[in-house]
Amino acid sequence: MAQKNFFLRRNRRRSGAVGSGVWNQHPADLSWISKVQVNHPAVLRRAQQVQARRTVKKEWQAAWLLKAVTFIDLTTLSGDDTSSNVQRLCYKAKYPIREDLLKALNMHDKDITTAAVCVYPARVCDAVRALKAAGCNIPVASVATGFPAGQTHLKTRLEEIRLAVEDGASEIDVVINRSLVLTGQWEALYDEIRQFRKACGEAHLKTILATGELGSLTNVYKASMIAMMAGSDFIKTSTGKETVNATFPVAIVMLRAIRDFFWKTGNKIGFKPAGGIRSAKDALAWLSLIKEELGDEWLKPELFRIGASTLLSDIERQIYHHVTGRYAAYHDLPMS
Repeated sequence: MAQKNFFLRRNRRRSGAVGSGVWNQHPADLSWISKVQVNHPAVLRRAQQVQARRTVKKEWQAAWLLKAVTFIDLTTLSGDDTSSNVQRLCYKAKYPIREDLLKALNMHDKDITTAAVCVYPARVCDAVRALKAAGCNIPVASVATGFPAGQTHLKTRLEEIRLAVEDGASEIDVVINRSLVLTGQWEALYDEIRQFRKACGEAHLKTILATGELGSLTNVYKASMIAMMAGSDFIKTSTGKETVNATFPVAIVMLRAIRDFFWKTGNKIGFKPAGGIRSAKDALAWLSLIKEELGDEWLKPELFRIGASTLLSDIERQIYHHVTGRYAAYHDLPMS
């Protein structure tokens, strides 16, 4: 069923396009952004449709859950992180599902790993060493730029990116200065993210919008567009530290922004929900949403990630139940 485009822009030139014509202007000319609006009730109706949909079952569920594993940025962002628990995280990233369970599903030779591991900048070296010792090339992602609040001097935030890249991070999850969104300083936000992009060098830039602190869905759409225009490889919902993190209404707005950006430029930008995604059922709902909004092309680690620390444990428990017919005791999955 065709979906209505619920984004409105004053004086738009043709139906279904947000910011028509703006891509022929200089990127720094962002006056058009103030004219963008989001139809809030339409977004909520679409989100309710997603939440009401029944999930897949049996072997189809197992297949989708294994696919979900390959999208996870397995994360530890705690104040008590040490080299030993980062090493444990990296081992789990390489071996996310018990081998006997994979053999029962005839998937033991498919090299199923998580998409990346995500740590604080000070733990990047630990993660790089652990993954190298494990003989795998799983990327190391580092948060940066004063995560999670982003309330440090810009010079310090840029240096944090450079140091993480020097230590071996190939993906950088940056946080934006939310005050720039809340006060409508779109050119300043664009310039800030451009500097993040430059500091990343060859590393992939994932821009965290912290949507729970942006005030409105319209601001979420605007910030998404600015982040993509400024060179982000991914846009990410949340730090996981906000009161409200990844929600379906926010995701729908961001995904439609990604789709609009692709229609205008031909560039595919990745999407990463993070925060509060804890159950296998949650993961299946997110995969379904991506498939419906952006298509199968986005269902690959290069364009879709899930930021999570506990999700993998529940997925492995569900796989265990599918294979054995019973739920796992704690000692059955000691690495979860």
